[in-house]
Amino acid sequence: MREDKMHLINKLFKNNKIRTLWNQEEEKYYISVVDVVGVLTGSEEPRNYWKVLKHRLKKEGNESVTNCNQLKLKSSDGKYYKTDVVDIERMFRIIESIPSKNA
Repeated sequence: MREDKMHLINKLFKNNKIRTLWNQEEEKYYISVVDVVGVLTGSEEPRNYWKVLKHRLKKEGNESVTNCNQLKLKSSDGKYYKTDVVDIERMFRIIESIPSKNA
């Protein structure tokens, strides 16, 4: 996947930004897992929540986690950092594993 072929699209969900990328070659959206985890769980530390959940899902053999890509996304400080992203189908599988009333 070539990052230079993608452009950043910011989506809003309950006044929270969820960073997404559109890949024109694959015609797919890629969504930041940390952003969705933060919105659904209300966690103060969504990166840590995702880290623990990711570890647990890997132990269970969940393919959604093993197929995560890392792309550089712009963070709130304006810098670009590698962030786990998945397509919409894998995002739904991850959402199903989050124990939250919002999920």
